[in-house]
Amino acid sequence: MKKLTMILVGTLLMFWPLAADAQQFLSGEDFRYLPGQFELTLAGSGTNDENFDGTTLSVEAGLGYFWTEHWQAFLRQGFAYSDITNGSDWNASTRIGANYNFNWDRWKPFIGANIGWVYGDSVRDQFIAGPEIGLKYFANESTFLYGMMEYGFLFKSGKEAEDNWDDGRFIYTVGIGYKF
Repeated sequence: MKKLTMILVGTLLMFWPLAADAQQFLSGEDFRYLPGQFELTLAGSGTNDENFDGTTLSVEAGLGYFWTEHWQAFLRQGFAYSDITNGSDWNASTRIGANYNFNWDRWKPFIGANIGWVYGDSVRDQFIAGPEIGLKYFANESTFLYGMMEYGFLFKSGKEAEDNWDDGRFIYTVGIGYKF
């Protein structure tokens, strides 16, 4: 638990220099989120061996809604497919959550949390939850690149959630997004 806390605090402190120099990013364009705006995100990955066997593909899409300039609610859906020597399988996750987005012109650090359900062929159907932190960079007023890190832990009940917190995993995502 102490190790996780130190990692999360260290990650948050990495954003401190951006806050101190936020004025340098001002460009005259309007990159703010407005209440009532939506955001669509897409990320994906794939891997296979040198013979193009053992393929694994994953994709995640998200839809966010800003109820204030900074607060966002979201729904994310992820799918993963594997075709390995023992056969093929698929897994998925559906999560909801909320993020607080800092408004530093083109740069939008965010912090939040999510909870949802994982299911599929090679996982036990159960809840997943945890905190997340990330950074968006707007290429223009509507399109951005983003990266984020989540700490997700799995559980079936409230008691299991407390017991499984230390057995979570870090999930890294890099993708593209569009606000409208």
